[in-house]
Amino acid sequence: MNRIKVLFVCMGNICRSPTAEGVFRQLIEQHNLSDIVATDSAGTHAYHIGEPPDQRAQATAQRRGLDISDLRARSVADDDYDNFDYIMAMDSDNYTNLLNRSMDVHHNKIDLFLNYAQELNITEVPDPYYGGASGFENVFDMVEVASEGLIAEIKRQNR
Repeated sequence: MNRIKVLFVCMGNICRSPTAEGVFRQLIEQHNLSDIVATDSAGTHAYHIGEPPDQRAQATAQRRGLDISDLRARSVADDDYDNFDYIMAMDSDNYTNLLNRSMDVHHNKIDLFLNYAQELNITEVPDPYYGGASGFENVFDMVEVASEGLIAEIKRQNR
C-alpha cells in the first residue's frame, strides 16, 4: 500500500506549517499510522529556505512536549502536487496561490486546513510571525484540532 502523504503549507514555512507538520507527525505516531501516513511542510514563498522553524514556534512546541527543531523550510515544488494526497493551506492567500500554481487535476487535493476543524468556526490559521508568543499558542491549539480532524478523515477514507 502506498503511503498517504500530507503537505502543510503557509507563506514562509517557519511558523504555521512546521507547527502543523510537527503536531501531525506526533499524532500519526499516537494513532499508530506512521507506517501509512507521511507528512511534510513547505512555503509558497522562498523567504526562509533551509532555516529551522521560528524560535517562538519551537518554544511553543517544546512547552507542549514536541520537538520541531529538525524541520527546515522549503518552498512548494511543482512535483509536490503529484506526490501529495492532501495539501493543506493555512489561509486563503496560500490556498489561492496553491490553486493558481497547480493544474486543475490537483485542485481536489488542496484545501484549507481548518476545514478539518469545523468546531472552531474559522477557516484560517492566523500568521503569528509579527505578533507575540500568545499567537503561537493559539496557532498550536488550532493545529491540534485540525490535525485530529484530518486524521479522522484519513481513517474514514482508508477503511
